[in-house]
Amino acid sequence: MEIVLVIAIGVLTGSGVWLLLRPRTFQVIMGLSLLSYAVNLFIFSMGREGLAINKEPVLRPGLPHDLAHYADPMPQALVLTAIVIGFAMTALFLVVLLASRGMSGTDHVDGSTASDVQEMP
Repeated sequence: MEIVLVIAIGVLTGSGVWLLLRPRTFQVIMGLSLLSYAVNLFIFSMGREGLAINKEPVLRPGLPHDLAHYADPMPQALVLTAIVIGFAMTALFLVVLLASRGMSGTDHVDGSTASDVQEMP
């Protein structure tokens, strides 16, 4: 299970960095989203020691009250908060993208205008 999670985090991080370095604004926004998903998976995986399974998420009578028997709720709360903030950030970036494209006529991140961009045949 750990190797699948590590590969998923690596693929999301690599894809996010590659998209972040692209010249178009929409690709940069998608790269930021993929990076945030990778970080969320990483934080979520740290919530369980060694990604252990069959541990109780809620306190139960008869089990000792330590983290050896329970899942840590803090990473789960952090990931839920990060998902909400990431969604709001993506929506804001898309609105800024649309406004920038309407004002400049292009969606390049380097600030070139529509007349500077060469058309592809």
